[in-house]
Amino acid sequence: MEGGKRADEAGASSSGGFSSAGAVSDQGRGRQEKQKEMAEKLSAFCDVGEEEEEEDDKSNGVAAGGGFVPGPLVSLKEQIEKDKDDESLRRWKEKLLGCLEMESDLNGQMEPEVKFHSIGILSDDFGEITTPLPVAENQINHVLFTLQEGSQYRLKLTFSVLHNIVSGLIYSNTVWKGGLQVDQSKGMLGTFAPNKEPYVHTLEEETTPSGLLARGIYAAKLKFEDDDRRCHMELHYSFEIKKG
Repeated sequence: MEGGKRADEAGASSSGGFSSAGAVSDQGRGRQEKQKEMAEKLSAFCDVGEEEEEEDDKSNGVAAGGGFVPGPLVSLKEQIEKDKDDESLRRWKEKLLGCLEMESDLNGQMEPEVKFHSIGILSDDFGEITTPLPVAENQINHVLFTLQEGSQYRLKLTFSVLHNIVSGLIYSNTVWKGGLQVDQSKGMLGTFAPNKEPYVHTLEEETTPSGLLARGIYAAKLKFEDDDRRCHMELHYSFEIKKG
């Protein structure tokens, strides 16, 4: 967990890789223009780990809501090998995608894969409780955590990205009580590149309801999708709210 890499830290390093190009000399102008052209091609999915602010709060970044159509997938191997003889551009790519494996380790696979390692619950009531993923079979029908009514909590995910950049990773968390949907939250995690170290991402803070009717056991479904509507994880879990 301590080795995790937060999305905003990764985003800061990637954006810095392009903005530090410096002043353009006459001799280097053509090369800088070539870098700019490559930046425009990669910018849709290479801002590694950068938090993506969505102007439309209703759609929360879902592709279908804003009419966004993702471009065709291009393997990281192709991106790295393109213009590999240009030393300046090669260094720029290494800085932008410095968290990747060496070129010889890239297998050319197109589809990105997000592998979730654990889910944690953070609360002032008890600190942190972490459950490895996938959830063990003997825990599937059991309460994953218990909260007091009126308490604040946050979910924390640890995950790795494999093979290719995953663009526009979003989550939705739907909650039911007695078969009736009582809550749903959605949000954008961001865009992430493959990395040796796992990412750690904490979701928005939530507050449990209060009162007699709020107490009891809830069922929930946590789902993660990307811009291409690939489902990377769908976790069904239960939790309980008790009297404070």
